Amino acid sequence: MDEAKIKCFKKEHKDINAISYCEDCKINICNNCLFHHHELFCDHNVKNLNNDKDISFDICKDKNHTKLDFYCKNHNKLCCAACITKIEANGYGQHKDCDVISIQDIKEEKKHKLKENMKYLEDLSNNLNTSIDELKSLLDTSEEKKE
Repeated sequence: MDEAKIKCFKKEHKDINAISYCEDCKINICNNCLFHHHELFCDHNVKNLNNDKDISFDICKDKNHTKLDFYCKNHNKLCCAACITKIEANGYGQHKDCDVISIQDIKEEKKHKLKENMKYLEDLSNNLNTSIDELKSLLDTSEEKKE
């Protein structure tokens, strides 16, 4: 397939060459649309039109930026070193005043929060089962008294 002839699915980008193909949506996607598509449909199977390999989303979408190694808590978004630099020029420094932590730290934080939430849900489930058992017992008692 000749990539130069394949255009983006979006009407506004009909003159832009597609760089990827989403096998789930059955659409061709240009570079402008790729990251938005990934944000909306992160579980979709997207292939690179050049070599039919999976697309990597670990590089910042901003021009000349680097690998996504940080997480901005203010914007709930992954970002690279250029995004958090103190320099504000050419797209740099977008998250310079934000609460930014490393991906590893947010991973551990989220993992810990998930464990807490699972424990909380488990306790709720146990309480619910206890309440159900008590209601069944009351119903049985009520049925016996009724007879």
